[in-house]
Amino acid sequence: MGENDLRALRFLLKRQSGGVPATPAELGAELHLKSSSVTVMLDRLTIAGWVARQPHPTDRRSLVIVATPGADEEVRHTLQAMHRRMLAAAGELDPREAEVVREFLGRMAAAVESLDQRDSIS
Repeated sequence: MGENDLRALRFLLKRQSGGVPATPAELGAELHLKSSSVTVMLDRLTIAGWVARQPHPTDRRSLVIVATPGADEEVRHTLQAMHRRMLAAAGELDPREAEVVREFLGRMAAAVESLDQRDSIS
């Protein structure tokens, strides 16, 4: 499962838990994808059995996208596997390497936090 697939499923699951249906356009806006890319992604997720397209409850010209019951488990499985690999990689660092990484990430976080509004991309 790719990053955008995972982000899409997490978005859909969050919307569903709040009782709010999601349209393909809303999903594209959330992921910053063009409609053609959303269509390709939804086709792939539908074939995999992780999402379904359904008629919109109030707009007969539109569709809503819902995560299937197995999608939640797939997202959890994917994230758990990723977390295990991340922890294993961190555990392989010796104390000196860990300190270098900690200092680097601290500097990177400070750089991001200090962004001025005029420096950000609109």
